[in-house]
Amino acid sequence: MTRLLLHRRIADLPATEWDALAGSQPFLRHAFLDAFEATGCVGEGTGWQPMHAALRDDAGVLLAAMPLYVKTHSYGEFVFDWAWAEASERAGIRYYPKALGAIPFSPVPGLRILARDNAHRATLLAAAIDACRDAGLSSLHVLFADEATVAAGDALGMHRRYAVQFHWHSAGERNFDDFLARMSHDKRKKIRQERRKVSDAGVSLRWLEGHDIGEADWAFFVRCYETTYALHRSTPYLTLDFFQQLGARLPEACVLVIAERAGNPIAASLMLRDDEALYGRYWGALEYIPCLHFEACYHQGIEYAIARGLKRFEGGAQGEHKLARGMDPVQTTSVHWLADPRLDAAVGRYLAREREGISQYVDELAEHRPFRD
Repeated sequence: MTRLLLHRRIADLPATEWDALAGSQPFLRHAFLDAFEATGCVGEGTGWQPMHAALRDDAGVLLAAMPLYVKTHSYGEFVFDWAWAEASERAGIRYYPKALGAIPFSPVPGLRILARDNAHRATLLAAAIDACRDAGLSSLHVLFADEATVAAGDALGMHRRYAVQFHWHSAGERNFDDFLARMSHDKRKKIRQERRKVSDAGVSLRWLEGHDIGEADWAFFVRCYETTYALHRSTPYLTLDFFQQLGARLPEACVLVIAERAGNPIAASLMLRDDEALYGRYWGALEYIPCLHFEACYHQGIEYAIARGLKRFEGGAQGEHKLARGMDPVQTTSVHWLADPRLDAAVGRYLAREREGISQYVDELAEHRPFRD
């Protein structure tokens, strides 16, 4: 027999148990999820209330788990359902609160239900839907899910939703020049021009990894990060305390790119990594330099991935401009359950139309890949 337990804090689940199922991707590590809660970035008053799901057997052994939150808004998700919420409210159907199986503020594809096997994964997902129904939640959304989780959702009649990201994949390059050699003449020339503009402006860039990222570096990065949000008249989700905890608790995952001019730091880009991939995350600059964003966030990421022998660099959500800089379109998948039959049917019709458009979009993007092959 198995039973589903819901936890209001990730700290209530032993880190050794969780990490034994989570694998190496930093976003799923217990320490990463706990840093959100320990620093108040999620929790009371944020619209992100943890409700982490754990499936255990009669002996108390953890068989499967999922990072799960009760949401009272749709901010910080990157799979946009505002239109669903508005249509629901117009129809007199309450949309919030809803349940979200996701990594907060992180549109990174990967495991969403950690499990010993697919049978336990399916059992947890079915039990989570029952728990959402019993709690009166409108829906359950599992975002940027892996194939096994999507398959479990299919078996339960959940709706699939597709989106597009841009990822660089290694072709065995030895250095950045090898990478450029794969590209068409025009695209290769454009990237070289972009890099030259940064260099001609007197800007140099350097990488800091792990414990080499000091307190002053974190403080400078957060200053840049907050500047990005201020320019968009928005409030950042994360705090200096969160990033400092990240650096202290998962140093092996942290890569900080610092841009300097005349010996002074002017911009920073934070990426996370594991043994296979580099993940572009956060960026900011204190002054505008043409093409510096492309250099710090994309060219440096690809160059780092090549130098460290990583298989891919995930450039993050959205951004067709990433295609011209050597990243391929990659389809991501989320799965959705909606309690109200009327809303469920309406979303199903909407997604059928959206899926067709996404498929055509991916095909069109593939025709414009910058590589000669």
